[in-house]
Amino acid sequence: MSKRAYFGTDGIRGQANRFPMTAEVALRVGMAAGKLFMSKDDRRHLVVIGKDTRLSGYMIEAALVAGFASVGMDVRLFGPLPTPGVAMMTRSLRADLGVMISASHNAFSDNGIKLFGADGFKLSDEQEIEIEALMEQGLQENLAAPTALGRVQRIDDCQARYVEIAKATFPRRLSLSGMRIVIDCANGASYKVAPEALYELGAEVIRIGVAPDGFNINDEVGSTAPAAMQKAVKDYRADIGIALDGDADRLVICDEKGQVVDGDQIMALIAADWAKRGKLRGGGVVATVMSNLGLERFLKERKLNLERTPVGDRSVMMRMREGGFNLGGEQSGHIILSDFSTTGDGLLAALQVLAVLKEGDAPMSALARQFEPVPQKLENVRFAGGKPLESDEVKAAMASAEQRLNGSGRILVRASGTEPLIRIMAEGDDEKLVSQVVKDIAGAVKKAAVPA
Repeated sequence: MSKRAYFGTDGIRGQANRFPMTAEVALRVGMAAGKLFMSKDDRRHLVVIGKDTRLSGYMIEAALVAGFASVGMDVRLFGPLPTPGVAMMTRSLRADLGVMISASHNAFSDNGIKLFGADGFKLSDEQEIEIEALMEQGLQENLAAPTALGRVQRIDDCQARYVEIAKATFPRRLSLSGMRIVIDCANGASYKVAPEALYELGAEVIRIGVAPDGFNINDEVGSTAPAAMQKAVKDYRADIGIALDGDADRLVICDEKGQVVDGDQIMALIAADWAKRGKLRGGGVVATVMSNLGLERFLKERKLNLERTPVGDRSVMMRMREGGFNLGGEQSGHIILSDFSTTGDGLLAALQVLAVLKEGDAPMSALARQFEPVPQKLENVRFAGGKPLESDEVKAAMASAEQRLNGSGRILVRASGTEPLIRIMAEGDDEKLVSQVVKDIAGAVKKAAVPA
Protein backbone atom coordinates (compact mmCIF):
# COMPACT_ATOMS: atom_id res chain seq x y z
CA MET A 1 0.00 0.00 0.00
CA SER A 2 1.27 3.50 -0.85
CA LYS A 3 2.23 5.78 2.00
CA ARG A 4 -0.40 8.44 2.58
CA ALA A 5 0.66 12.09 2.83
CA TYR A 6 -2.53 13.53 4.32
CA PHE A 7 -4.77 10.79 5.73
CA GLY A 8 -4.02 9.11 9.06
CA THR A 9 -5.92 6.46 10.99
CA ASP A 10 -9.06 8.61 11.19
CA GLY A 11 -9.11 11.03 8.27
CA ILE A 12 -6.94 14.13 8.06
CA ARG A 13 -6.10 15.80 11.36
CA GLY A 14 -3.77 18.48 12.68
CA GLN A 15 -3.46 21.93 14.21
CA ALA A 16 -5.89 24.37 12.65
CA ASN A 17 -4.36 26.72 10.06
CA ARG A 18 -1.17 24.68 9.98
CA PHE A 19 -0.43 21.99 7.39
CA PRO A 20 -2.30 19.76 6.74
CA MET A 21 -5.27 21.46 8.38
CA THR A 22 -5.24 24.56 6.17
CA ALA A 23 -7.89 26.12 3.96
CA GLU A 24 -5.87 25.17 0.88
CA VAL A 25 -5.72 21.50 1.83
CA ALA A 26 -9.46 21.52 2.59
CA LEU A 27 -10.11 23.13 -0.81
CA ARG A 28 -8.05 20.42 -2.50
CA VAL A 29 -9.88 17.69 -0.54
CA GLY A 30 -13.21 19.06 -1.76
CA MET A 31 -12.06 19.24 -5.37
CA ALA A 32 -10.42 15.81 -5.33
CA ALA A 33 -13.12 13.93 -3.43
CA GLY A 34 -15.80 15.65 -5.50
CA LYS A 35 -14.11 14.56 -8.70
CA LEU A 36 -13.66 10.98 -7.46
CA PHE A 37 -17.25 10.54 -6.32
CA MET A 38 -18.97 12.15 -9.27
CA SER A 39 -19.91 9.41 -11.71
CA LYS A 40 -20.03 9.98 -15.43
CA ASP A 41 -23.81 10.34 -15.69
CA ASP A 42 -25.42 13.75 -15.91
CA ARG A 43 -27.41 13.67 -12.65
CA ARG A 44 -26.71 16.16 -9.86
CA HIS A 45 -24.19 14.82 -7.34
CA LEU A 46 -24.44 15.59 -3.63
CA VAL A 47 -22.10 15.89 -0.65
CA VAL A 48 -23.31 16.55 2.91
CA ILE A 49 -21.10 18.30 5.49
CA GLY A 50 -21.39 18.38 9.27
CA LYS A 51 -19.05 19.76 11.90
CA ASP A 52 -18.45 20.15 15.61
CA THR A 53 -18.17 23.47 17.43
CA ARG A 54 -14.51 24.48 16.89
CA LEU A 55 -13.76 28.03 15.76
CA SER A 56 -11.75 26.69 12.81
CA GLY A 57 -14.76 24.72 11.57
CA TYR A 58 -16.05 27.79 9.74
CA MET A 59 -12.81 28.14 7.79
CA ILE A 60 -12.55 24.44 6.90
CA GLU A 61 -16.23 24.26 5.99
CA ALA A 62 -16.02 27.24 3.63
CA ALA A 63 -12.93 25.84 1.90
CA LEU A 64 -14.53 22.39 1.46
CA VAL A 65 -17.69 23.98 0.07
CA ALA A 66 -15.65 25.96 -2.46
CA GLY A 67 -13.80 22.83 -3.52
CA PHE A 68 -16.89 20.67 -3.98
CA ALA A 69 -18.92 23.39 -5.72
CA SER A 70 -16.06 24.23 -8.08
CA VAL A 71 -16.09 20.71 -9.56
CA GLY A 72 -19.89 20.72 -9.88
CA MET A 73 -21.02 18.92 -6.73
CA ASP A 74 -24.07 20.14 -4.81
CA VAL A 75 -23.51 20.71 -1.09
CA ARG A 76 -25.82 20.43 1.92
CA LEU A 77 -24.59 21.90 5.21
CA PHE A 78 -25.77 20.50 8.54
CA GLY A 79 -23.94 22.69 11.03
CA PRO A 80 -23.11 21.04 14.38
CA LEU A 81 -24.05 17.35 14.25
CA PRO A 82 -22.42 14.22 15.73
CA THR A 83 -20.16 12.22 13.43
CA PRO A 84 -22.58 9.23 13.41
CA GLY A 85 -25.38 11.63 12.48
CA VAL A 86 -23.45 12.75 9.41
CA ALA A 87 -22.91 9.10 8.43
CA MET A 88 -26.64 8.42 8.86
CA MET A 89 -27.68 11.51 6.88
CA THR A 90 -25.29 10.60 4.07
CA ARG A 91 -27.34 7.46 3.48
CA SER A 92 -30.70 9.03 4.29
CA LEU A 93 -30.29 11.86 1.76
CA ARG A 94 -28.78 9.53 -0.86
CA ALA A 95 -25.64 11.62 -0.99
CA ASP A 96 -22.55 10.46 -2.86
CA LEU A 97 -20.29 11.51 0.00
CA GLY A 98 -20.42 12.69 3.62
CA VAL A 99 -17.90 14.88 5.41
CA MET A 100 -17.41 15.51 9.13
CA ILE A 101 -15.21 18.40 10.24
CA SER A 102 -13.89 17.48 13.67
CA ALA A 103 -10.81 16.50 15.65
CA SER A 104 -12.95 14.36 17.95
CA HIS A 105 -11.56 14.43 21.52
CA ASN A 106 -8.64 16.81 20.73
CA ALA A 107 -8.44 20.41 21.95
CA PHE A 108 -10.13 23.24 20.01
CA SER A 109 -6.81 24.19 18.38
CA ASP A 110 -6.90 21.00 16.28
CA ASN A 111 -9.34 20.06 13.57
CA GLY A 112 -9.89 17.23 11.12
CA ILE A 113 -11.75 15.98 8.05
CA LYS A 114 -13.45 12.56 8.00
CA LEU A 115 -15.05 11.21 4.82
CA PHE A 116 -17.93 8.75 4.43
CA GLY A 117 -19.09 6.94 1.30
CA ALA A 118 -22.68 6.76 0.08
CA ASP A 119 -23.20 3.70 2.31
CA GLY A 120 -22.33 5.70 5.44
CA PHE A 121 -19.06 3.84 6.06
CA LYS A 122 -15.67 5.51 6.31
CA LEU A 123 -13.66 5.42 3.11
CA SER A 124 -11.17 2.65 2.44
CA ASP A 125 -7.40 3.19 2.39
CA GLU A 126 -7.48 2.77 -1.39
CA GLN A 127 -10.08 5.52 -1.82
CA GLU A 128 -8.07 7.87 0.41
CA ILE A 129 -4.97 7.21 -1.69
CA GLU A 130 -6.96 8.03 -4.86
CA ILE A 131 -8.10 11.31 -3.29
CA GLU A 132 -4.51 12.18 -2.35
CA ALA A 133 -3.36 11.58 -5.92
CA LEU A 134 -6.06 13.93 -7.24
CA MET A 135 -5.14 16.53 -4.58
CA GLU A 136 -1.69 16.85 -6.13
CA GLN A 137 -3.14 18.12 -9.41
CA GLY A 138 -3.24 21.83 -10.17
CA LEU A 139 -6.15 23.87 -8.84
CA GLN A 140 -7.24 24.63 -12.40
CA GLU A 141 -7.85 20.94 -13.15
CA ASN A 142 -11.37 19.45 -13.36
CA LEU A 143 -13.21 22.74 -12.85
CA ALA A 144 -16.90 22.75 -13.77
CA ALA A 145 -18.32 25.07 -16.39
CA PRO A 146 -20.03 28.24 -15.06
CA THR A 147 -23.43 26.66 -15.71
CA ALA A 148 -22.47 23.42 -13.91
CA LEU A 149 -21.21 24.78 -10.56
CA GLY A 150 -22.53 23.09 -7.44
CA ARG A 151 -25.42 24.58 -5.50
CA VAL A 152 -25.05 25.06 -1.74
CA GLN A 153 -27.89 24.83 0.79
CA ARG A 154 -28.14 24.68 4.58
CA ILE A 155 -30.36 21.90 6.01
CA ASP A 156 -32.22 22.98 9.15
CA ASP A 157 -33.93 19.76 10.25
CA CYS A 158 -30.97 17.35 10.35
CA GLN A 159 -30.63 17.58 14.15
CA ALA A 160 -34.31 16.74 14.66
CA ARG A 161 -33.98 13.83 12.24
CA TYR A 162 -30.98 12.46 14.15
CA VAL A 163 -32.87 12.74 17.46
CA GLU A 164 -35.73 10.68 16.01
CA ILE A 165 -33.34 8.04 14.66
CA ALA A 166 -31.61 7.81 18.05
CA LYS A 167 -34.89 7.52 19.95
CA ALA A 168 -36.01 4.70 17.65
CA THR A 169 -33.08 2.55 18.83
CA PHE A 170 -34.41 2.57 22.41
CA PRO A 171 -36.80 -0.32 23.13
CA ARG A 172 -40.42 0.78 22.65
CA ARG A 173 -41.53 -1.14 25.71
CA LEU A 174 -39.43 1.14 27.94
CA SER A 175 -39.39 4.77 29.00
CA LEU A 176 -36.76 6.81 30.83
CA SER A 177 -39.44 8.30 33.03
CA GLY A 178 -38.30 8.51 36.66
CA MET A 179 -34.61 8.55 35.78
CA ARG A 180 -32.31 11.48 36.50
CA ILE A 181 -29.46 11.57 33.97
CA VAL A 182 -26.43 13.81 33.72
CA ILE A 183 -25.36 14.33 30.10
CA ASP A 184 -22.01 16.00 29.36
CA CYS A 185 -21.75 17.00 25.70
CA ALA A 186 -18.14 18.28 25.85
CA ASN A 187 -19.31 21.63 24.42
CA GLY A 188 -19.25 19.73 21.15
CA ALA A 189 -21.38 18.49 18.29
CA SER A 190 -24.04 16.81 20.44
CA TYR A 191 -24.81 19.81 22.65
CA LYS A 192 -28.37 20.05 21.31
CA VAL A 193 -29.28 16.55 20.15
CA ALA A 194 -28.17 14.33 23.05
CA PRO A 195 -30.03 16.15 25.86
CA GLU A 196 -33.08 16.49 23.61
CA ALA A 197 -33.23 12.75 22.84
CA LEU A 198 -32.95 11.81 26.54
CA TYR A 199 -35.61 14.37 27.53
CA GLU A 200 -38.03 13.19 24.85
CA LEU A 201 -37.61 9.60 26.06
CA GLY A 202 -38.86 10.72 29.48
CA ALA A 203 -35.76 11.41 31.56
CA GLU A 204 -35.03 14.28 33.90
CA VAL A 205 -31.91 15.67 32.23
CA ILE A 206 -29.06 17.60 33.85
CA ARG A 207 -27.04 19.18 31.02
CA ILE A 208 -23.38 20.16 31.21
CA GLY A 209 -20.91 20.95 28.45
CA VAL A 210 -23.69 22.51 26.36
CA ALA A 211 -22.39 26.06 25.93
CA PRO A 212 -19.89 25.96 23.04
CA ASP A 213 -18.01 29.16 22.25
CA GLY A 214 -15.57 27.88 19.62
CA PHE A 215 -12.75 27.46 22.15
CA ASN A 216 -14.10 25.26 24.96
CA ILE A 217 -14.75 21.94 23.18
CA ASN A 218 -13.38 19.09 25.36
CA ASP A 219 -12.04 21.68 27.82
CA GLU A 220 -12.37 20.02 31.24
CA VAL A 221 -15.61 18.40 30.07
CA GLY A 222 -16.57 15.36 28.00
CA SER A 223 -15.38 11.77 27.88
CA THR A 224 -11.70 12.68 28.22
CA ALA A 225 -12.37 14.73 31.38
CA PRO A 226 -15.04 12.77 33.26
CA ALA A 227 -14.56 14.64 36.57
CA ALA A 228 -17.19 17.21 35.56
CA MET A 229 -19.74 14.45 34.93
CA GLN A 230 -18.82 12.64 38.16
CA LYS A 231 -19.27 15.83 40.21
CA ALA A 232 -22.64 16.60 38.61
CA VAL A 233 -23.89 13.06 39.27
CA LYS A 234 -23.05 13.41 42.96
CA ASP A 235 -24.33 17.01 43.24
CA TYR A 236 -27.68 16.19 41.63
CA ARG A 237 -27.95 12.62 42.98
CA ALA A 238 -28.40 11.33 39.46
CA ASP A 239 -28.92 7.69 38.53
CA ILE A 240 -26.22 7.75 35.88
CA GLY A 241 -23.82 10.08 34.08
CA ILE A 242 -23.02 10.05 30.35
CA ALA A 243 -20.07 11.95 28.88
CA LEU A 244 -19.59 12.21 25.11
CA ASP A 245 -16.54 13.55 23.26
CA GLY A 246 -16.35 16.49 20.87
CA ASP A 247 -17.97 14.74 17.91
CA ALA A 248 -20.06 12.33 20.03
CA ASP A 249 -18.75 9.10 18.51
CA ARG A 250 -17.47 7.89 21.90
CA LEU A 251 -18.61 7.95 25.51
CA VAL A 252 -17.80 7.07 29.07
CA ILE A 253 -20.38 6.48 31.78
CA CYS A 254 -20.36 6.82 35.54
CA ASP A 255 -22.66 5.15 38.03
CA GLU A 256 -24.68 6.88 40.76
CA LYS A 257 -21.61 6.82 43.03
CA GLY A 258 -19.47 8.60 40.43
CA GLN A 259 -17.41 5.54 39.45
CA VAL A 260 -16.34 5.64 35.79
CA VAL A 261 -17.34 2.83 33.40
CA ASP A 262 -15.09 2.47 30.34
CA GLY A 263 -15.80 1.12 26.86
CA ASP A 264 -14.78 -2.45 27.73
CA GLN A 265 -17.31 -2.65 30.56
CA ILE A 266 -19.98 -1.06 28.36
CA MET A 267 -19.36 -3.66 25.63
CA ALA A 268 -19.52 -6.45 28.21
CA LEU A 269 -22.84 -5.14 29.55
CA ILE A 270 -24.45 -4.80 26.11
CA ALA A 271 -23.01 -8.15 24.91
CA ALA A 272 -24.39 -10.05 27.90
CA ASP A 273 -27.83 -8.47 27.50
CA TRP A 274 -27.99 -9.00 23.76
CA ALA A 275 -26.75 -12.60 24.04
CA LYS A 276 -29.46 -13.31 26.61
CA ARG A 277 -32.09 -11.90 24.24
CA GLY A 278 -30.71 -13.68 21.18
CA LYS A 279 -29.80 -10.36 19.55
CA LEU A 280 -25.99 -10.73 19.52
CA ARG A 281 -24.65 -11.76 16.12
CA GLY A 282 -21.30 -13.17 15.04
CA GLY A 283 -20.76 -15.24 18.18
CA GLY A 284 -19.09 -12.47 20.15
CA VAL A 285 -17.64 -8.97 20.08
CA VAL A 286 -15.00 -7.20 17.99
CA ALA A 287 -12.57 -4.99 19.93
CA THR A 288 -9.03 -3.70 19.48
CA VAL A 289 -5.69 -4.83 20.83
CA MET A 290 -6.16 -2.23 23.61
CA SER A 291 -9.16 -3.94 25.20
CA ASN A 292 -8.59 -5.50 28.60
CA LEU A 293 -7.86 -9.20 28.96
CA GLY A 294 -10.68 -9.28 31.52
CA LEU A 295 -13.20 -8.61 28.75
CA GLU A 296 -11.85 -11.55 26.78
CA ARG A 297 -12.19 -13.83 29.83
CA PHE A 298 -15.71 -12.50 30.59
CA LEU A 299 -16.89 -13.33 27.07
CA LYS A 300 -15.17 -16.72 27.06
CA GLU A 301 -17.07 -17.72 30.21
CA ARG A 302 -20.26 -17.11 28.22
CA LYS A 303 -18.98 -19.07 25.21
CA LEU A 304 -18.53 -15.85 23.25
CA ASN A 305 -15.43 -14.77 21.35
CA LEU A 306 -13.45 -11.55 21.47
CA GLU A 307 -11.94 -10.78 18.08
CA ARG A 308 -9.14 -8.22 18.22
CA THR A 309 -8.20 -5.71 15.52
CA PRO A 310 -5.65 -2.90 15.20
CA VAL A 311 -6.56 0.36 16.96
CA GLY A 312 -9.21 2.48 15.28
CA ASP A 313 -12.96 2.13 14.89
CA ARG A 314 -12.54 1.73 11.13
CA SER A 315 -10.59 -1.51 11.71
CA VAL A 316 -13.28 -2.68 14.14
CA MET A 317 -16.06 -1.92 11.68
CA MET A 318 -14.25 -3.71 8.86
CA ARG A 319 -13.96 -6.90 10.92
CA MET A 320 -17.59 -6.61 12.05
CA ARG A 321 -18.74 -6.49 8.44
CA GLU A 322 -16.53 -9.41 7.46
CA GLY A 323 -17.66 -11.62 10.33
CA GLY A 324 -21.31 -10.62 10.67
CA PHE A 325 -20.89 -9.07 14.14
CA ASN A 326 -23.27 -6.38 15.37
CA LEU A 327 -21.33 -5.20 18.44
CA GLY A 328 -17.81 -3.89 18.58
CA GLY A 329 -15.75 -1.03 19.88
CA GLU A 330 -12.79 0.31 21.77
CA GLN A 331 -11.87 0.64 25.41
CA SER A 332 -11.80 4.42 24.88
CA GLY A 333 -15.58 4.38 24.37
CA HIS A 334 -16.10 4.06 20.62
CA ILE A 335 -19.01 1.60 20.59
CA ILE A 336 -20.35 0.43 17.22
CA LEU A 337 -23.86 -1.01 17.10
CA SER A 338 -24.13 -1.98 13.45
CA ASP A 339 -27.85 -2.76 13.68
CA PHE A 340 -28.29 0.99 14.01
CA SER A 341 -25.17 2.82 12.81
CA THR A 342 -22.16 2.54 10.51
CA THR A 343 -19.71 4.10 12.95
CA GLY A 344 -19.23 4.66 16.68
CA ASP A 345 -22.15 6.46 18.33
CA GLY A 346 -21.92 7.52 21.97
CA LEU A 347 -25.60 8.38 22.35
CA LEU A 348 -26.85 5.11 20.86
CA ALA A 349 -24.49 3.10 23.08
CA ALA A 350 -25.71 5.06 26.13
CA LEU A 351 -29.32 4.26 25.22
CA GLN A 352 -28.54 0.53 25.18
CA VAL A 353 -26.99 0.80 28.65
CA LEU A 354 -30.01 2.79 29.85
CA ALA A 355 -32.31 0.06 28.51
CA VAL A 356 -30.51 -2.58 30.61
CA LEU A 357 -30.57 -0.27 33.64
CA LYS A 358 -34.26 0.51 33.22
CA GLU A 359 -35.21 -3.13 32.72
CA GLY A 360 -33.64 -4.30 35.98
CA ASP A 361 -34.06 -3.43 39.64
CA ALA A 362 -30.37 -2.80 40.39
CA PRO A 363 -28.64 0.58 40.38
CA MET A 364 -25.95 1.38 37.81
CA SER A 365 -23.21 0.59 40.36
CA ALA A 366 -24.33 -3.05 40.32
CA LEU A 367 -23.96 -3.17 36.53
CA ALA A 368 -20.85 -1.03 36.16
CA ARG A 369 -18.28 -3.77 36.81
CA GLN A 370 -19.25 -6.65 34.56
CA PHE A 371 -15.77 -8.18 34.94
CA GLU A 372 -12.66 -7.67 37.04
CA PRO A 373 -10.15 -5.90 34.81
CA VAL A 374 -6.67 -7.34 34.56
CA PRO A 375 -4.16 -4.72 35.80
CA GLN A 376 -3.35 -2.55 32.80
CA LYS A 377 -0.90 0.32 32.57
CA LEU A 378 -0.84 2.93 29.80
CA GLU A 379 1.77 5.61 29.19
CA ASN A 380 2.12 8.07 26.31
CA VAL A 381 5.51 9.49 25.38
CA ARG A 382 5.32 12.68 23.33
CA PHE A 383 8.20 13.24 20.94
CA ALA A 384 9.31 15.77 18.32
CA GLY A 385 11.32 13.59 15.98
CA GLY A 386 13.29 10.45 15.33
CA LYS A 387 12.05 6.86 14.92
CA PRO A 388 12.12 5.50 18.46
CA LEU A 389 10.33 2.24 17.61
CA GLU A 390 13.22 1.30 15.30
CA SER A 391 15.78 1.75 18.10
CA ASP A 392 17.66 -1.34 19.27
CA GLU A 393 17.27 -0.16 22.86
CA VAL A 394 13.48 0.03 22.56
CA LYS A 395 13.31 -3.37 20.85
CA ALA A 396 15.43 -4.86 23.63
CA ALA A 397 13.19 -3.34 26.33
CA MET A 398 10.12 -4.80 24.61
CA ALA A 399 11.71 -8.25 24.30
CA SER A 400 12.68 -8.16 27.97
CA ALA A 401 9.12 -7.19 28.94
CA GLU A 402 7.66 -10.11 26.97
CA GLN A 403 10.06 -12.51 28.67
CA ARG A 404 9.28 -11.20 32.17
CA LEU A 405 5.51 -11.39 31.63
CA ASN A 406 6.07 -15.00 30.53
CA GLY A 407 2.68 -15.58 28.92
CA SER A 408 0.68 -14.16 31.84
CA GLY A 409 0.15 -10.82 30.14
CA ARG A 410 0.93 -8.83 27.02
CA ILE A 411 2.48 -5.57 25.83
CA LEU A 412 1.59 -3.24 23.00
CA VAL A 413 3.81 -0.39 21.83
CA ARG A 414 2.67 1.71 18.88
CA ALA A 415 2.84 5.15 17.34
CA SER A 416 -0.37 7.16 17.54
CA GLY A 417 -2.04 7.74 14.18
CA THR A 418 -3.38 11.16 15.20
CA GLU A 419 -0.75 12.74 17.50
CA PRO A 420 3.10 12.69 17.85
CA LEU A 421 2.94 10.09 20.62
CA ILE A 422 4.30 6.63 21.30
CA ARG A 423 1.63 4.72 23.18
CA ILE A 424 2.82 2.00 25.58
CA MET A 425 0.43 -0.50 27.13
CA ALA A 426 1.05 -3.58 29.25
CA GLU A 427 -1.34 -5.80 31.16
CA GLY A 428 -1.05 -8.92 33.27
CA ASP A 429 -2.05 -10.48 36.55
CA ASP A 430 0.99 -9.04 38.39
CA GLU A 431 0.26 -5.30 38.72
CA LYS A 432 3.71 -4.39 40.03
CA LEU A 433 5.43 -6.16 37.13
CA VAL A 434 3.10 -4.52 34.60
CA SER A 435 3.96 -1.03 35.92
CA GLN A 436 7.67 -1.81 35.85
CA VAL A 437 7.77 -3.04 32.24
CA VAL A 438 5.85 0.05 31.04
CA LYS A 439 8.28 2.28 32.93
CA ASP A 440 11.27 0.49 31.38
CA ILE A 441 9.92 0.70 27.83
CA ALA A 442 8.95 4.37 28.27
CA GLY A 443 12.46 5.13 29.48
CA ALA A 444 13.96 3.47 26.40
CA VAL A 445 11.58 5.40 24.10
CA LYS A 446 12.50 8.72 25.72
CA LYS A 447 16.21 8.01 25.19
CA ALA A 448 15.68 7.07 21.54
CA ALA A 449 13.33 9.93 20.56
CA VAL A 450 13.89 13.62 20.00
CA PRO A 451 12.07 15.16 23.00
CA ALA A 452 9.02 17.35 22.41
